[in-house]
Amino acid sequence: MDRLQILLLGFPLFLFCSDLITLFSPRPPPPPKPFSSHNHHHQPPQQQPAVQQAPDFSAAQGSAYGNTVELKFCASCSYRGTAVTMKKMLEASFPGIDVILSNHPPTLPKRLLSKLVPVVQFGVIGIVMGGEHIFPRLGMAPPAWYFSLRTNRFGAMATTWLLGNFVQSFLQSSGAFEVYWNGDLVFSKLKEQRFPGEVELRQLIASRLPDSASGRNLDSIWS
Repeated sequence: MDRLQILLLGFPLFLFCSDLITLFSPRPPPPPKPFSSHNHHHQPPQQQPAVQQAPDFSAAQGSAYGNTVELKFCASCSYRGTAVTMKKMLEASFPGIDVILSNHPPTLPKRLLSKLVPVVQFGVIGIVMGGEHIFPRLGMAPPAWYFSLRTNRFGAMATTWLLGNFVQSFLQSSGAFEVYWNGDLVFSKLKEQRFPGEVELRQLIASRLPDSASGRNLDSIWS
């Protein structure tokens, strides 16, 4: 087996092994959250009277501190723009709330199959390029479909590459847009088959604030 065949067979195996190590390796610990009341201790004293002039909103703002909303979305489905819009809306409606954006991965079988797609792609391309040497090494004659692929070698490799990328993109997509409030699921696109509306999402978050009175005040302002 010459160097080209070793490279064509060894490189897909190397990619597959590295993907398996990355898939089953533990995730790094999340970064520590900043202390939300840090800015309050360092506010200049001349700004304190201005804050005390709006007592109704200070209670509503303080009730959102210490709470976390996590938006888990499908990154390969181009949902990031919607997630960023929802994040800005929640941060503006509930000052002090911590909104986290993260990718919602597909199921484990789909992830494993998506890792096998590049191996199949490089394997088919390797057979098209050097099948006349690979099949005799395996003790078998080249099949009829190999000669059909070899007659249009460039078209076969391009089709294999494009079709493999399409299948891999499909396997990596989850179609999810999940909203979690302090770890509890409050909205699921996978169950509802739709995105949450901005007013709907604000009402879901306001109803779970510790101070229900401040949530009613904010709801009356939005309406």
